[in-house]
Amino acid sequence: MIKQLFKLRVFTFCQEANFGFKKVKLEDKQEHVNQVFHNVANNYDLMNDFMSVGLHRCWKNSFVEELGSLKNGDSSIRVLDVAGGTGDIAFRILEKHKGNNMFNENLKITVLDINQSMLDVGQKRANELGYSNQIEFVCANAEELPFEANTFDAYTIAFGIRNVPRIPKAIGEAHRVLKQGGKFQCLEFSKVQNPVLSFFNQFYQFNFIPTMGQLVANDRHSYQYLVESIEKFHSQQELLKIIEETGFRYAGFKNYMDGVVAVHFGFKL
Repeated sequence: MIKQLFKLRVFTFCQEANFGFKKVKLEDKQEHVNQVFHNVANNYDLMNDFMSVGLHRCWKNSFVEELGSLKNGDSSIRVLDVAGGTGDIAFRILEKHKGNNMFNENLKITVLDINQSMLDVGQKRANELGYSNQIEFVCANAEELPFEANTFDAYTIAFGIRNVPRIPKAIGEAHRVLKQGGKFQCLEFSKVQNPVLSFFNQFYQFNFIPTMGQLVANDRHSYQYLVESIEKFHSQQELLKIIEETGFRYAGFKNYMDGVVAVHFGFKL
């Protein structure tokens, strides 16, 4: 028994996580990631345009369309957007329903991010766009959501899941806070299926994105991490397996641009 406890302690102590191509202690990864996003917060959306040649806008618009109809009779609709600090996804969801005033009044979005610098950018934009009454910004950890079970109708996370140290735990939290019938939806860089496209995609990412980070944001290191984190992230099938093992049903994924990015989804039944 003593030997087993010792092995368990050693295993827990030695757990590591990928921070780009580096190995760091699991408990230290979040701090490293926080520093990256603190550094890039003010230029985050601008750099997304440079990094994706503007394609991230199309991907996010399609992602919001994939979310489908958010209707719950006359009751309020609550959406949780995780790792959404700058509000990019939240604003798109509200814009989609802008013409339906009655529905829009019932739609409330909680934007959660562990990085206060990102949330500050989002809060400022919400005030400028007139959405401050429909969006609340919460600084918290995706692995320990500060909400009761069965609270939200939909859970979204765009380009954030790969930065979470314990992905199964975060997805488990998503399942916990969703209502029965609620939808989990994730947009993330993935594995390109076509070998030729994969080669050019990697060449672009590793040779241009860190350089643009240096030129535009004076920060090569943070954007080098972002590129490396994409390379080390799960394949479509690997992430799908985690989603299914967490308890989501009717789970699946849809590739954009042959897998440059993918939308994963599942339902809480």
